[in-house]
This record gives sequence, C-alpha cells and structure tokens, in this order.
Amino acid sequence: MTQHTSLPSDLLPITVREFFAAHVIRDAGTASSFLAEDVVVVDQGETFRGREEAHAFLRDAGSEFEYTTEQIGAHRVDDAHWVVTVRLEGTFPGRVAELDYRFGLRDDLIAELVIANHPA
Repeated sequence: MTQHTSLPSDLLPITVREFFAAHVIRDAGTASSFLAEDVVVVDQGETFRGREEAHAFLRDAGSEFEYTTEQIGAHRVDDAHWVVTVRLEGTFPGRVAELDYRFGLRDDLIAELVIANHPA
C-alpha cells in the first residue's frame, strides 16, 4: 500500500486544495468552479470534455455508493502538474481503492484531471 507523503496539503496549489475540499464533500458545483471551460477529465479511461460534462461526472460519479476519502499522498511534478493520491473506503466493489488524481493547471484553473488507480 501507499506510504504517506511528507508533502503537506497546504503546499498544494490553492486551486487543487479547494477543488478537493469541495469534491470530498460531493459539492460538484463548487468543485466545478475550479475547472477551466475546456477542461478534460479522464476517469478510468472514460473522457469528459468541457466544464459541463465534467460537472455532470463530478456530480454523478460514485453517487450510488457510500465511501470516505482520505488524502494519503501528494507531490509536485512541475509548476503546472501535481499528483494527489487518495484512499477510498466504502460500499463499492472491492471496498478499498487508492487513486491518483493527476492535475494539469493553467491560469489558476484545472485544465486537465486524470483519475487512475495508484500503482501498487
């Protein structure tokens, strides 16, 4: 399993921090406000283009399950790219998942978000 990182959340860009704060409580409207109009979101191979599609994805994804989200890692790739690793535990198949949220930022907004299984 993933080990906790030494990078504290307060070192993440405010856009990423605020997106996650809203996303964790399933506030898709607020989370979507941090997305660029032409955002591209990829989740497990499915692509959502534009803020409207991404908002619908954020609103509906996992809504049939109960789960908790815990940030267990984060690192900076470069000035515009950050990765946040989360652990989900809940009523979905498998009950536990570790996911990487790979953010691409542009003009203080999320231009790209790729959500994928964290490598074991």
